Amino acid sequence: MAMFGFYKKDDPAADEAGQVDAGADTAAPSNEDAQAFEEVTRIIAEIRPFLQADGGDVELLKMEDGIVFVRLVGSCVGCPSSLMTLKHGVEARLKESVPAVKSVEMV
Repeated sequence: MAMFGFYKKDDPAADEAGQVDAGADTAAPSNEDAQAFEEVTRIIAEIRPFLQADGGDVELLKMEDGIVFVRLVGSCVGCPSSLMTLKHGVEARLKESVPAVKSVEMV
């Protein structure tokens, strides 16, 4: 629950008790993307502490056709540098390590 603590009780992804259905916004990768998705997950886990140090965070939602969909949360929301962080930080790191990644998009 801590990872999803930012959801409000009236959020459509949350049930009546305010618990989040992790599958509400996420999709399992296709078989051919499974290995790439695992690597993306690992790299996102490496990046998160740097964002968390500044009060932000990134959540991996899904990967479709080489496009990684993430959600920036915390102080990243509304930050003028969030697009730079996304494209020159997260996307650059992922493209460097995972050839299947074409781009990273913020949801």
